[in-house]
Amino acid sequence: MLKLRSGLRRLCATTAATAAPAAVCSHNEWDPLEEIVVGRVDNACVPPFTVEVKANTSERYWPMYAKSGGQSFPREFVDRARIEVENFCAVLASEGVVVRRPDVVDWSFVYETPDFKSSGMYAAMPRDFMIVVGDEIIEAPMAWRSRFFEYRAYRSLIKDYFGRGARWTTAPKPTMSNELYDLDYPIESVSDRHRLAARGSFVTTEYEPAFDAADFMRCGRDIFVQRSQVTNRFGIEWMRRHLGERYRVHALSFRDPNPMHIDATFLAVGPGVVLSNPDRPCHEIDMFYKAGWKVVKPPPSVLSDEHPLWMSSKWLSMNILMLDERRAIVGRNEVPLQKCLASLGIQSILVDMPHANSFGGGFHCWTCDIRRRGTLESYFPQFD
Repeated sequence: MLKLRSGLRRLCATTAATAAPAAVCSHNEWDPLEEIVVGRVDNACVPPFTVEVKANTSERYWPMYAKSGGQSFPREFVDRARIEVENFCAVLASEGVVVRRPDVVDWSFVYETPDFKSSGMYAAMPRDFMIVVGDEIIEAPMAWRSRFFEYRAYRSLIKDYFGRGARWTTAPKPTMSNELYDLDYPIESVSDRHRLAARGSFVTTEYEPAFDAADFMRCGRDIFVQRSQVTNRFGIEWMRRHLGERYRVHALSFRDPNPMHIDATFLAVGPGVVLSNPDRPCHEIDMFYKAGWKVVKPPPSVLSDEHPLWMSSKWLSMNILMLDERRAIVGRNEVPLQKCLASLGIQSILVDMPHANSFGGGFHCWTCDIRRRGTLESYFPQFD
């Protein structure tokens, strides 16, 4: 076992003082950040109002989706979000982080496969599309039809990383035929969401592997994932087998009426520290306590209820990005959260992104860390 651990710790580390760092290397959510991909809001389009979109969005916005599917998001929000994201990139660069961006793509084009017809959405959330595990980039087989061709915006970036030594895997591309979805998913209200969640029902079936990368949380050798509206058990099992014995994939579940992406529900911010959404408690929390982890309940967001959040909730406030164990990118107005983090010894670097939040993501969602300076470790001794 000691020999195995030693080998794992050396993964992605330089072999000599003169060796160049790996092009891609990240093992967790908190090691010192060196390079990152930040998404783009350019040409963002409202996805068509299909069954999987309806299941993942608030009924407050259903009329917008029904009316505007395939059209651009409101110009005012796109322009303001673009300014916010550019400022976010500038802050990251000022902290010494290399920032990479996806290509600009026209998402209004309509495409058709033998199984469905749709228009695109955006390339705003790299965290949804890809996950870095060690020196490998894994492209996710995302479950929304409007995101089928999202990989096109990232292809030149990933080819560059591959050319510089990274491993590159694309998970099985789903057909997204009708069999992947419960086309009669009976959701018309908040009470429906709670009832369906209580019985473990989801809009995605087990017809073929599907997952969004943002449903996975990396803690060294242990990777945690939730079964959600966009991630099925088939997809989780594909990831488990693909990663093999080097990693341990654990499924978590939460008291959540509409699970989609784990990082505004449960987010590791350091070795042994996790933010746990108090509105969505984790059913398997004992495994973290047993490993000696500190479970912290962040305070609610200060964002106004009137601010539009088309694909998410106000809990995006906890969707922070760790620059290292002691520094985090945090919303400028989220003073209660800043105080919570300060009590953990974490300094908040303040950035405004309210209009970018409207598109469905916080700082963690809008990014995918490509390189963090660290080695592969085990933080759950009960599994060693």
